[in-house]
Amino acid sequence: MDFEAKVTSRSVSELLWDMEKTVSTAESCTGGRIAEAIIAVPGASKYFKGGIISYVNEVKESLLGVDHQVLEEKTAVCEEVAIQMVKGACRTLNTDYAISATGIAGPSGGTKDIPVGTIWLACGNADRVITLKVEEDHGRDINLAIATNKAMQLFLDYLKDENTGKVELVG
Repeated sequence: MDFEAKVTSRSVSELLWDMEKTVSTAESCTGGRIAEAIIAVPGASKYFKGGIISYVNEVKESLLGVDHQVLEEKTAVCEEVAIQMVKGACRTLNTDYAISATGIAGPSGGTKDIPVGTIWLACGNADRVITLKVEEDHGRDINLAIATNKAMQLFLDYLKDENTGKVELVG
């Protein structure tokens, strides 16, 4: 994990600790990397309950409650699925917040409409979810690292907003 990711994880940890809130993850293409970033900070068991790696649609539907029709009509790589994954993780793992990722890391699997490197990130709770679309292909390993870092930064921004009422978005 790079230095930026460690700093972000530490900041997320401090906010969750202070707020006495919990978080979970629902990951597809990132395969547990977001959970790994969260637990990199000692004491994460106080606020991190667990994660669901929903690499296939069957798991997205059965464990996270993602709508089958949305998966059929829009594929798993869409904003709606990322949002439903957050809400499903909050519900299934009984957490205050969740972070999700769904996309095509590569090197193959992309289409004209959804090219390799397209990853939808989301975070929030049952009432409010924010999203971010990552769209550049830098190769599988870098795509996954970028998605993980951006997911953690997105969640940090979300928590700051929850805690103070204002958001600092970092590009």
